[in-house]
Amino acid sequence: MSFSEKFNKVQTGLISGLMLPFIVGSIIFCFSSGGYSLHSYLARIADSDIITHSISLCVFPNIVIFLMFNRLDMLRASRGVLMVTIIWAIVVFGIKFLL
Repeated sequence: MSFSEKFNKVQTGLISGLMLPFIVGSIIFCFSSGGYSLHSYLARIADSDIITHSISLCVFPNIVIFLMFNRLDMLRASRGVLMVTIIWAIVVFGIKFLL
């Protein structure tokens, strides 16, 4: 069983599409926290009214893994990434228009 056959599952795409935004968010926090704790950093983002911008910035790298899975002809995994990205988009729209 080859690499692409082994990991060409919707679950692979779902897990990678969920984990990458949190990894990107952690990297952004490390470089831009300015000595704030996580709680105060998130409160500062909420007070600045840039929650949706921050979420969108963290979810944007999902396009890289989507295109990588698509290029490797791992269409089931890319379907999982697309599903998670659509869910993130619904969350962003919900936050933007309901709060």
